[in-house]
This record gives sequence, C-alpha cells and structure tokens, in this order.
Amino acid sequence: MQLITDKKQKEMKSHGRYDFPVFISQEVLSRYERGAFTWHWHHEIEITLILEGHISYQVNNQTYVLAPGDGLFCNSNALHTGHMIDNEDCYYLSTTFHPRVVYGFEGSVLQRKYVNPIMTNPSIGSLVFRENTLWHRKVLKYLHQIYQIYLEPPISFEMQIQQLLGAIWLSIYDHLDIKQIQNTYKADSARDIERLRTILSYIQEHYSEKITLSDIAGQIHLCESECCRFFKKHMDISLFDYLMYYRISISLPLLTHDTTSITEISICFLKLGIFCPGIQTADELFAESIPA
Repeated sequence: MQLITDKKQKEMKSHGRYDFPVFISQEVLSRYERGAFTWHWHHEIEITLILEGHISYQVNNQTYVLAPGDGLFCNSNALHTGHMIDNEDCYYLSTTFHPRVVYGFEGSVLQRKYVNPIMTNPSIGSLVFRENTLWHRKVLKYLHQIYQIYLEPPISFEMQIQQLLGAIWLSIYDHLDIKQIQNTYKADSARDIERLRTILSYIQEHYSEKITLSDIAGQIHLCESECCRFFKKHMDISLFDYLMYYRISISLPLLTHDTTSITEISICFLKLGIFCPGIQTADELFAESIPA
C-alpha cells in the first residue's frame, strides 16, 4: 500500500473525528511499497514512538535515524517521509492529532500562549526524543502510556489520551526557548522548505510526463545546476534518482493485479522513462527495475 495524497502532497486520510480529532495506529514499514511511506504533510501534529527495528525518518530537511524507544515530534504542515534501513522492518506507534485537543477552542489563552508559538514556528519542524535526555524520558513515558491505552482502551479513553497529549505539549513548551528560536530563525529556512514542497509536488503531478531539469528548476526559479545542488543537499538523493524512485513506487501497485502481464507492466515502465543502460528487452527492464 501507499499513502493517498492530493496534488500538493497533503495526506487525504482523516485523522480522528471532529468531536475527538486523534488517530492512533500501530504501523509497520513493510506494509508500504519498497518499505517506505512517501513524502506528505498534514495540518495535524504527529508523534511517533519506535517499538521495534530502525527507521530513517526525514522531516523537511532534517534526517533522523530512530531506534527502539526513540520518539519524534512532527509539527503541523511539515513534510515528512520514512524508510527502512538495510531492509530491516520497523514497527512504530503513530499518534496524529489536531492541536485543539490541547488548547480547547479557537482564540483561547492556551492556543495563543502555548500552542501557536510552537505550531506556527517554521523553525520547529521536528523534535527527537531519546532516553539519554532527562526531559525526553518523561515524554517517552507518556508515549508508552498512550501505547498501553491504545492496546487496552479503558472507558475513559478520550480523557486519558487528552491529558497525556497535554502533558507532552507542556513538556515541549517548558524545554524550548521559544523567543531564542524565533530570534535565530532565518527566513531562508522557510524558503528552502517551500522550494522542496514545490519540487516534490511538481514531480507527483507530472511524473507520468516527460520531465526535464529545466522544467523543475523553473518551478523554483533557480538555474539547473543550482537546482540539482539544492535538491541533493536537502534530500540526500539526486533529482534523477528521486524521480526514478517515485516512478517505480507508483508502478508497483500494478504487481498486485493478476490480470496485468509482465510485458504490460514493462511497457508502462518504458512510458514512464524507467530504463537501465544495457537492458535490451522489456522483461530485462522489469527484472532490473524491481529488486527481489
């Protein structure tokens, strides 16, 4: 499977209900094609707790290697993706919630004083929690409590989850120097994130067409060489390799259709521009493009 996003890479899945906008789920990377979930974003906050295995998790232009027991805070509207490391599977708990679970109602003092300074700050795209930091351990303890409540939901499920999310938020607020972060924040960071969003959205919308480097560079108003350097610097992968990777990921669901032949899939790959030097036939192309 793969995440469903719109043309701007916003995830389309609903995260909870209007009367309780929290969605908790136990996830495993192997459920996704190629052991990775695609770049996406959503307005809700997402906090991840790693249960088993390791994951390479990227939020905007920051990459983390997360191990069992680690946690990650992904802010509202932040681009994020995750993939396996050395083909090792990873099990994790995802808690996604609208911040009004914490602040109550629009315009409240809780929203103005405690939530907005974190949620609307582009320089706080993500935070990692590890056991070797004292206040992180408190947050991780709360995440483990959420996991236990998820496994055995009590009658007071919603109230307990709301209290734990509030406690996590307060821990983050208490240990971030919001004013210092705001003073040291550079406008270039927001511009770079928006450029990444533009490139990824353009590729997602036009992957089935012939895309040139000039087309992509023109979207973010950079020359071709600078566009390549920019993408490689922030994504740790070349533009060509990412486009190839994305096209292959999109094509993989064809494998689940029993009525689609190898030749038909290979022809689809050819139309998408997925080819390898030295491969002469469609069957060779298919075998080379999809690792065993």
